[in-house]
Formats: sequence, structure tokens, C-alpha cells
Amino acid sequence: MTTNDSSPRQLHLNAFIMATGHHEAAWRHPHVDPRAALTLQHYVEIARTAERGRLDSIFLADGVALHGNVKHNTHSAFEPLTLLSALAATTEHVGLIATASTTYNHPYTLARAFASLDHLSGGRAGWNIVTSAGQDEARNFGLPSRPDHDDRYARATEFVQVARALWDSFDDEAVLADKASGIYADTERISAIGHVGEHFSIRGPLNIRRPVQGHPLLVQAGSSEAGREYAARFAEAVFTAQQTLQDGQEFYADLKRRLATYGRRPDELLVLPGISPVIGRTESEARDREAELTALISPAHGLAQLSAMLDTRLSEADLDGPLPDVGTATEGNQSRFTLVTELARRESLTVRQLIERLAGGRGHRVFAGTPAQVADEIQEWFEDGAADGFNVMPPTLPGGLDDFVDLVVPELQRRGLFRTEYEGSTLRENYGLARPASRRTATYPKGNAA
Repeated sequence: MTTNDSSPRQLHLNAFIMATGHHEAAWRHPHVDPRAALTLQHYVEIARTAERGRLDSIFLADGVALHGNVKHNTHSAFEPLTLLSALAATTEHVGLIATASTTYNHPYTLARAFASLDHLSGGRAGWNIVTSAGQDEARNFGLPSRPDHDDRYARATEFVQVARALWDSFDDEAVLADKASGIYADTERISAIGHVGEHFSIRGPLNIRRPVQGHPLLVQAGSSEAGREYAARFAEAVFTAQQTLQDGQEFYADLKRRLATYGRRPDELLVLPGISPVIGRTESEARDREAELTALISPAHGLAQLSAMLDTRLSEADLDGPLPDVGTATEGNQSRFTLVTELARRESLTVRQLIERLAGGRGHRVFAGTPAQVADEIQEWFEDGAADGFNVMPPTLPGGLDDFVDLVVPELQRRGLFRTEYEGSTLRENYGLARPASRRTATYPKGNAA
């Protein structure tokens, strides 16, 4: 590991929150209450723990279908924007990142919702942009099957362009609230966007003033070729799954290199790989905790999860045999398909072993060790060109996040790698990212507001 104690560069840490934890058997753990995932207080406790640890943000994943895991697992039932709006009232500093689909939403309603969360939270909103790869999601919206991969990204491109234009349809100084003159808003500073495109026709303007951050922080998680190009064009933080340091370094360098095409600098996008740390005060304790979770895995659930990742039905697969032929590509989540199939081949894993490897993080890196060993792992990736920080995925909740905040964060702070106080009041400020200037006056005509 290279070290550079004089470097001012600091880690960014996001807490990825998933019901009772990221390990698929977390709900069965003796220290976990599986019914807590349906209560607001569960998430209030988690968000406050993240804030106590000075983490940059919390993040909620989402899908728009009931996936086939509820027989053997809990699931996150709350719509993320609704839940994060409640958490905005119980926290002061931690960022609030919600997943929302560009395939099954409309830009006007989603731009309005994220602007609302940004105002309600004082500038802490972030949007994890997804294109929804599941077949069951498509059927919930009246489609016989999901749109193909490239079509989903084409729609997502136009979607984000329109959302940004809508956020910019109000100038920052449009609202005057001048009691003496009786003028509340300067309508010369509020404009229609007049967008007519392949997927959307939207007049505008938005019916809420420009967000506190200018735009909510834009996050993306796709690592396919289309996903990387999309991230280089739009994203300001990328959540990614990489199994090895070398894979992480290659992804990091490739993504940073692509930014120049869009006139962007490498520091305008943060790469945050996922890590699911099983933490023990001794190495033996950490290994015992990992084994305890592994023993609780349901093979039927594991096969269902694996089938979803590979977009192939594997319910009849031999658990103690090699991974069956699943082809070479999918119209679903292409990057995760590649990661899982390469892992199985590279390590000659049986289906059972593959299920156990994926149970803790669904392809993200799982690491069991002491607080110092977890900090070593984080520091190595951070200093050797594989990460700007991490998307922390506690194996159980709330206990797994308590362990990280109480044991690993102080170790990172002692090494000078992580903040001891928040730098700013907004998510962008804490991520070290600039507030975007309004592009409305340069792009759209004035004076068209209703």
C-alpha cells in the first residue's frame, strides 16, 4: 500500500441502507428485528448513526416491483423519496440519496419531487439514476417486456437533460418576496423550457423554485459500456461493484479518462465502490460472525437471487455443480452479469459457493476483519487509485452500521483519511462538488412563465 500522509485528499463515505442489512440472511440473525424495517424509527436510528459518524450520505435503493425474494427475505417497502423526506426532519447534516427510475417516471414529477426534498432538507438531496432492468417492473407499467438496454439509456439521457432544464427554469434570484412593492417573484427570471424530444414534450417551467444545491447531486450505478458513458456525461458520484483491487483500478481509471470528452475534470466525479464489512474486535470474531451469517442462508432464496442477477432461471441447478451455461450477455443488468459470471469462472466456484459469496453484497466486495484491517482495505483502494471513498453496506442493521461508525470511522480519522466534522451544510459541499450555475438564461427564452 502507498501512503502519503501530507495529502489533503479525504475519503467520502456513504451508508447504503437496505431493510435489515445487506446480507441476505440478516433478518434471521438473533440481533436483528425483521419487523423493524417497516417502521420509521428504524431508519431514523440508522440515519442518526450515519450522521454521528460524519458520513457524507445515506442511500436507499429501490425497484418498482415486488421481486421474488419475500418468501425467504425482508425487503425495503418504503418509497425512497417519501422516507427520506421524513428523515430530513430528524437529521441536520447527512445527505439523502434516493433511487428513482427514468424508465417508469416522468421528468416533470420527478424533478419536482427532488427539488422538494432538496428544499425540505436544506440542500441534502441526491438522485441515484436507474433505468430499471427487471421484466417484472415492465409488466407493472403495462409493458409486455422491458425496453432493451440501449433504449433505456437513450430515454435516461433525455430524462436527465430535461430534469436539469426544469431545475434551471427558475433563476436563483427569481423569488423576491418584496412586501413593500407587492412583488413576490420576478417572472422575467422564470421561463418555460419548451422541450420537444423523442420521449418527452414538456413546456415548463417547474412549479417550485430552483433547488438549494442548484441541482440535487446526481448519482449513477451502471458499469456497462453504456452505463460508464452515461456516468461520464452526467454523474457526480458513481456506486460501483468491484471484486479486486485491479478491477477497481481499471474501472476508476477508465471512468475518469472518459470525463474529458464531456469537458469535465476528474475531480468532478467521485467513484465509490461497495464494501460490506463484517467487523469483529479480533480477526477470529470477525470470521465467526461471517460464518454465523453464512449458516443462515436459504439455498432457495440464493438461487432466486442468482437467477435475477443472471437473468436466467436456475431453480433446477445442481448446488454442488458448476454454474450452468447462462450465455454471454443480457438485456438486464449487464455489468452485474459480467461480474458474477467472471467470479464463478475465475475461482471455479460451485453454485452453492457462488451463492455464499454473493449473499453478503450481491457482487460487492465483502470483507471480514478487525477495524484496523477494514481500514487497511479502504485505505489501500483509496490511495492506490481504485476509489474516492466507499459505499458502505452493513451486513446487518442497525448493528452493522454501529460497528462501522464506532470502530472503523475513528481508525480512519486517526489516519487523517476522514473528516471529524462536516465541511458544509449541503451534500454537494460535503462531497467537495461545485454548485451548478443556472444555464437557463443562456439556453431558454425568457418571459414565458404563466
